[in-house]
Amino acid sequence: QVQLAESGGGSVQAGGSLRLSCAASKDTFNSYAMGWFRRAPGKERRIVASISRNGDATRYVNSVKGRFTISRDNAKNTVYLQMNSLKPEDTATYYCNAVFDLQNNYDVPRFNSWGQGTQVTVSS
Repeated sequence: QVQLAESGGGSVQAGGSLRLSCAASKDTFNSYAMGWFRRAPGKERRIVASISRNGDATRYVNSVKGRFTISRDNAKNTVYLQMNSLKPEDTATYYCNAVFDLQNNYDVPRFNSWGQGTQVTVSS
């Protein structure tokens, strides 16, 4: 199973930007569609964005469309999440995981184990 390590979080003011990274442990990384998830305080972990295996297709939840961009570099076994125009409601711990596809299962994590996540805090 692929091991995942998220980084890049921090504390920013509303309107600021952050770029998250997720490094995967295995060279089979490019066999998986990938997703970024987040868990806000007191809420369940939910999908934010997902990307196809070769990066030619993406999908976003409505609340981040036009502000967040997911991308990947298969040569580096890494997936990214560029977050612009951050809002206080984006405050959460962010995680990455593989997903099954970008259609009906775009929000279903493929692996049972998760990385430690990276904390994003947006102040107003």
